Amino acid sequence: MRTKSLKKNKINVVTLGCSKNVYDSEVLMGQLKASGKDVVHEEEGNVVVINTCGFINNAKEESVNTILEFMQKKEAGDVDKVFVTGCLSERYKPDLQKEIPNVDQYFGTTELPQLLKALGADYKHELIGERLTTTPKNYAYLKIAEGCDRPCSFCAIPLMRGKHKSTPIEDLVIEAEKLAANGVKELILIAQDLTYYGLDIYKKRNLAELLENLVKVDGIEWIRLHYAFPTGFPMDVLDVMNREKKVCNYLDIPLQHISDSILKSMRRGTTKEKTTKLIKEFRDKVPEMTIRTTLIVGYPGETEEDFQTLKQWVKDMRFERLGCFTYSHEENTHAYNLEDNVSEDVKIDRANQIMEIQSQISWELNQAKIGQEFKVVIDRKEGNYFIGRTEYDSPDVDNEVLIDATNTYLKTGEFTTVKVIEAEDFDLYADVVSS
Repeated sequence: MRTKSLKKNKINVVTLGCSKNVYDSEVLMGQLKASGKDVVHEEEGNVVVINTCGFINNAKEESVNTILEFMQKKEAGDVDKVFVTGCLSERYKPDLQKEIPNVDQYFGTTELPQLLKALGADYKHELIGERLTTTPKNYAYLKIAEGCDRPCSFCAIPLMRGKHKSTPIEDLVIEAEKLAANGVKELILIAQDLTYYGLDIYKKRNLAELLENLVKVDGIEWIRLHYAFPTGFPMDVLDVMNREKKVCNYLDIPLQHISDSILKSMRRGTTKEKTTKLIKEFRDKVPEMTIRTTLIVGYPGETEEDFQTLKQWVKDMRFERLGCFTYSHEENTHAYNLEDNVSEDVKIDRANQIMEIQSQISWELNQAKIGQEFKVVIDRKEGNYFIGRTEYDSPDVDNEVLIDATNTYLKTGEFTTVKVIEAEDFDLYADVVSS
C-alpha cells in the first residue's frame, strides 16, 4: 500500500536575460495554465524550465551557472526534470548537449510547441494574448515583433532569433485589451527593432498606425517605446507622440557609438552627422521627450581618439538616460573576425568614464525638477518609501521617485501627482500633491 501520494507536477519557469525573454516566459506560462498545468515563476517546482540568455559573455555565464545549479538539485533529488530553452539553447544546443548531457531536453527560441509537448501540454493557437504576467500588475511588456534584419557586426541576436517578423496590429490590440482587463495600465512596446515594425507584413514602417490603435484600448494610460533603431526611424511616430497623451514622451534608441570609423565597422548604416541631426529633430519635434540610449565601448580598433570623440559627444548631447556596456567578442558575428584588441581594463575604465559624465548630467537635469509636479505611477513599496516612476522613466533601468510612506498611503499600480522636493543623480524625492 502507498504511504506517499504521488508528487504533483509543479512547473517552475526561471527567466534570465532581457524583457523579450520575460515576455516569452509569460506566453509559455499562459499556455501551460490553459492546459491545466500547475505553473509558477521562480518558485519551488519539481519540473524546471530555464529560459536562457545568450547575448554576451556575462549573460551566457549566468545561464550556464543556472543550468548547473539546477542539475545539482536534480542529482540531489530536489527536482525531477530540467528543460532548457531560450537564446543560449538556440545558439549552442550541440555544445550544451555535449557538456551538460543530463538536462532532459534542450529547445530553441522557436520551439514552443515542442517544449509544451515535452511538458505534457498542447500548444493552443487560439490563445492570442493569454499570458501569465510576471511583472508588477500595473505594467506589462508587449512584444510587437520577433527577430532582426539589421547587419550590426557585434550582435548575435539574428543568430538566435532569426529574421524580423512583425505581429499583426489586430493581434496586438487583442493582447493589449486582455492585459488591460487584468489591470495593466502601462504597455512597454518591445522588439529587437521597433523601427522596422510592419515592413514585412504591411510593406511600410507602421509603428505609428499600431500606436493609433493601441491608444484606443480602454484602461491603458501609458504606452512606452523601447529599442528603436536609429536608421530609418519613422518620424510620423513623433506626430502620434505629440497628439496622443497616452504615448509617453519617451524613446529608447540604442546608438552604440558616434565615431564614424567605429559606426562603419559596426555596420550601423549611419554617421555622427546623421545621428546628431536625428536627435536634434526628435527634440525639436517633441521638446519634452526623454531619450534613453546605450553605448558600447572597447569595440575592436576603438582608439583613444574614437573614445574621446564619444566622450565629448555624450557631454554635448546631454541624454536624459544612458547606459554603457563593454564590448563582448561574440563568435559567428561579423566583428568576431576582428582582433579584440582593447584590453578588459581599458574597456571597464572607458565605461566608467562615460557613466561618470552621465551621472553628472543626470544630477543636473534632476536638480532642475525640484519644485515641479509630475504624474507618477506607484510600482511598489520598499522600506519607508513608495517607489514610483514618471512617464519619462522605464522600470528597472531609469530614475525612480521616492515618496515617504510614513505619512502618506498610496496603492501600488495607481497614479498620483507629486511635487519634487529633493533630487540625486538617479532618484527624485517627492511629496504627494493629489491622488
